[in-house]
Amino acid sequence: MFNFRLKVFYTVARRLNFTKASEELLISQPAVTKHIKELETRFNLALFDRQGNKVTLSPAGEVLLRHTEKIHEIYRQLEFDLNQLNATLQGTLHVGSSTSITQYILPPLLAKFHKIHQDVKVELFSGNSEQIEQALLNKDIELGIVEGKLKKREMHYTPFLKDEIVLVCSSKNSSIKKDEILPEELKNIPLLLREPGSGTLEVIANALKEKGIRLSDLIIEMQLGSTEAIKSYLQHSNCMAFVSLHTIFEELQNGDLKIIEVKKMSIPRHFYFIRRQGPEGGLPSLFIQFLIHSYRS
Repeated sequence: MFNFRLKVFYTVARRLNFTKASEELLISQPAVTKHIKELETRFNLALFDRQGNKVTLSPAGEVLLRHTEKIHEIYRQLEFDLNQLNATLQGTLHVGSSTSITQYILPPLLAKFHKIHQDVKVELFSGNSEQIEQALLNKDIELGIVEGKLKKREMHYTPFLKDEIVLVCSSKNSSIKKDEILPEELKNIPLLLREPGSGTLEVIANALKEKGIRLSDLIIEMQLGSTEAIKSYLQHSNCMAFVSLHTIFEELQNGDLKIIEVKKMSIPRHFYFIRRQGPEGGLPSLFIQFLIHSYRS
C-alpha cells in the first residue's frame, strides 16, 4: 500500500546510497534516480546533497523523511488492522536478534510461527546487542531481541525468557582439577570473551564489577564474535569462558564441556524484546505474544 515513490525515497534516505537502495528494492539504479528526480520536481526542492560518492539528506529531505516515516507506520498499522478484520494476517516484519538468540532460541519458534501465519514474512537480522539496538534506532527493524537490559530511554523492554551465564571449559582441560573456584582465581585463568558490544560481555563485566574485578584484571586470551567460535576454541585449549547456559545444553550432555562453579557468584539475566517507544500493536506485538506463549508451552 505504501506509495512506491515514497518507498524509494525512504529507502535511499535510510541507506544514503543509491546502489544499496536499488538492491533492496530490486529495481535498477537509474529507476531509483528517476523516482527521486520526480519527487524533487514535484516539490521543486533538492532532497539530497551529492558530493562525489557521498549522499546526505538536504533540509527538505529531512522534512520529507520525518513525514514519510509517519506515513509508513500508518500504512503498516492500517494493513494489519484491516487484515485482522478479514481474519488474515499479512505483511513483512523486520526482526533483529542477538547472535546467540538467533542460533539457539529462534529457529524452532520461527518455524512454528510460519506454520500458523504463512502470509507473514519475517526478515531476520543478526548481530550483537549493540548492533541490534542501533538498527532499531535507525528504523531498519521494528523489533529486537537482545541479551540484557541497557535501560535506554528511547526503547521499551519486554522480558522474554530467563538465562544464566556460566563459566565453562573443555572436559579435557588439564589445568583445572576442581569443580569450584573463588572469584579472585579468575584473574589467573586464561579466558575467552565475546567481542565489545556483546550483551553477554556487558552482563559479565557488571557481575565481575560487583566482586571488585575489572575486565582489565583478567588474562583475556582472545575475544571472539560468536559462542560457536568460543566453544570450538575451548576444545583445543585450556582456556575457560563465560557463556549462556542456553547455548551449551548439547555439549554438557555429550560431556564435551563442563561447568566450573564460581563461589558465591551467579550471573542470571533475561533476554528482552525491545521496541522504540510509542504506540504498540501490529505485527511486532503479535510476534512477541506468540514467542512468549510458544516458549512457555
